[in-house]
Amino acid sequence: MLIQSDFPACSKKDFRFLEIRYLNGPNTWTYNPVLEAIVDIGELEDYPSDTIPGFYERLSAWLPSLIEHRCSYGERGGFLRRIREGTWPCHILEHVTLELQNLAGMRGGFGRARETTERGVYKVVVSAWHEEITLKALYLARELVLAAMGFDQEQPVYDVENAIEQLRDMIDSLWIGPSTACIVDAAAARNIPFIRLLDKGNLIQLGQGACSRYIWTAETDRTTAIAESISRDKELTKSLLRACGIPVPEGRVVTDPADAWLAAEDIGLPVVVKPSDGNHGRGVFIELGTREEIESAFSIAQQEGSDVLVERYIPGIEHRLLIVGGRVIAVARGDSALVTGDGVSTIAELIENQVNADPRRGTTENHPLNLVKLDDAVKMELTHQGCTCDSIPPADSKVRVQRNGNHAIDVTDSIHPATADLATLAARVVGLDIAGIDLVVEDISRPLAEQEGAIVEVNAGPGLLMHIKPAIGKPQPVGEAIINHLFPDQNQGRIPVVGVTGSHGKTTIARLVAYLFMLAGKRTGLACSNGLYLDHKKIDYNDCANHKSARRILMNRTVEAAVFENGFNSMLEEGLAYDSCQVGIVTRIEPAQYIGYRGIETPEQIFKVLRTQVDVVSPTGGKKDDILPEVTLPIGTAILDAGDPALIQMADLCHGEVIYISHNPELPAMNTHRQEGTGPTRGKRAVTVRNWEILLIDGSVETPLVRLDKLRAETGNHIVETIHLLAGVGAGWALGMSPDLIKTGLTAFLQDQEDHPPVYQTLEG
Repeated sequence: MLIQSDFPACSKKDFRFLEIRYLNGPNTWTYNPVLEAIVDIGELEDYPSDTIPGFYERLSAWLPSLIEHRCSYGERGGFLRRIREGTWPCHILEHVTLELQNLAGMRGGFGRARETTERGVYKVVVSAWHEEITLKALYLARELVLAAMGFDQEQPVYDVENAIEQLRDMIDSLWIGPSTACIVDAAAARNIPFIRLLDKGNLIQLGQGACSRYIWTAETDRTTAIAESISRDKELTKSLLRACGIPVPEGRVVTDPADAWLAAEDIGLPVVVKPSDGNHGRGVFIELGTREEIESAFSIAQQEGSDVLVERYIPGIEHRLLIVGGRVIAVARGDSALVTGDGVSTIAELIENQVNADPRRGTTENHPLNLVKLDDAVKMELTHQGCTCDSIPPADSKVRVQRNGNHAIDVTDSIHPATADLATLAARVVGLDIAGIDLVVEDISRPLAEQEGAIVEVNAGPGLLMHIKPAIGKPQPVGEAIINHLFPDQNQGRIPVVGVTGSHGKTTIARLVAYLFMLAGKRTGLACSNGLYLDHKKIDYNDCANHKSARRILMNRTVEAAVFENGFNSMLEEGLAYDSCQVGIVTRIEPAQYIGYRGIETPEQIFKVLRTQVDVVSPTGGKKDDILPEVTLPIGTAILDAGDPALIQMADLCHGEVIYISHNPELPAMNTHRQEGTGPTRGKRAVTVRNWEILLIDGSVETPLVRLDKLRAETGNHIVETIHLLAGVGAGWALGMSPDLIKTGLTAFLQDQEDHPPVYQTLEG
């Protein structure tokens, strides 16, 4: 994606962005998304950092954490050493952009600054997990670097904290929250791909096509609407749990303050008053013992839900149990908020100076503890103790201002097995695959029956932050547990993906491979220059050899296999839409097609762009196909033309297997490749033609597939080039398809191509 700069022309000592591209996938620089900026530094080309008085001192003082940047020296402080010795503005811009993102909480550390052939013009590349956030960081970094140079200021200043706060605000509103991030990180650790489905919010697709799953924080596509509705109805939840023998507090729905008092008298004081369908503890009041407290609590609870419940008060401490897939994964104990009197300050002042001053408390998802506000619940708690917000407690006296305000203490290792079994049963009764169980008990290490504990709530979509960032205790691997629940048995949620690039024949080869997939019984998505296809149905008639169209295929939950044509310009300007493929095909490279396109001037630059397709070939194999369990996918494979020296060089970069294709079986590269040996490209497979026979070569074994002259005579097709047929055959062979299936697919495809001949284009065709 190309982003136009809004900067004016350079002043004498300034620099501007000529172009900024967002590469949202594997690209010529790295496997992950980046921003690539074309930067003109003008006359600053004559001002390396060691020539600018005070620059090192200002930059290291404003961003002391730059000491951690190792740079080319490979050691702590390496980048600052480069600053002191002398380096250029774009190199500094790269590091400052990354550091501003890091300080704001956005991970990422890849960066490059490279000269172009035009003096003073550079390419700056930085990690960009979110386009808008990194773009803002790039602008802020430019301002900071120019301020640190101090050319136009007597006393250079820059508000670093304000810049970081701007980025934090963007991260809070635009990026995924820490709870969702812990699941996504666990998926990445298992090599499971993910796609963010909303520009804002936490709806994430994990996996690809028909093998994908959805999460929305701690809700999944296994979380049914019925189960979620049951969990919101506290009275219904209690009745279902009680019917299964799970201890729950006695109580009922009440209609007005007077009825609340009558219910409390029937149940026995003290009681709990709460909304029947509330959430996150809002409007919940516990251990109420007077009519005034109960009637006041009713009015507040009514504002938080449709009905109000009065329940028997269960003495003890509230605990939150996280249930995932029928197992207790984490347990957090609630903690009261207390203030200690000094004989001078009011309770309101003590809350601000003692409780809310704790750095663990805050308003974002990165804070494990909430700020204590002087709301009705706090005021009622103080009234219960004979105090108000303006009361001045005696020195050293303790006043409780909030009960169970946060489940802040991890006690996962202490839970009694019988209690864990009851909690998992409660989740099953409600029907939740992931549930937050609120349980009140004096001692979590003892059974509930011994201490009259009870389950008081079952929640859908429970918060995870308390478990991944407890205020006290060790974090629990909740993200890993959710991923194992959604993708058992080391399943990676991937469908077979084939990518095709090169100078000619991409569309033809992509369509042939799609034919083979369909013949193998897979629902196939194809994105190519001729359009977007689901099986034989064409659903988009535009040129679809691009990132957006490929993503559409990967997001389609009916698709069981995917084939993508990747044009040179799309790979250069957008990156690939997938992080890994089962087969990567690169046809012969003709540099003349690309020279002069967007700064491309050498064959080496062309090679760097097209090698991306080989870089993402999967290094692993052997797992069961998720759609056809009887098929075992082999190791990832690159299909390369042995007649192209550049592609022979590219073969050494492949992390998987290489299958060479060629019209000529006697090429030196073919002979070397098929010979047995220990080298990286020896003793391997190839596809070629000898005496009109298409041959599958595996080392010294040659297996005839079909006579090419007979195939063309039967189909009447003399349009499709032989080398493109060999590429398709190689892909089918790499995917474990049988020779009979490949032969049948060739025949059907050539017959279809005779009716619909391919259209070749220069960059995309």
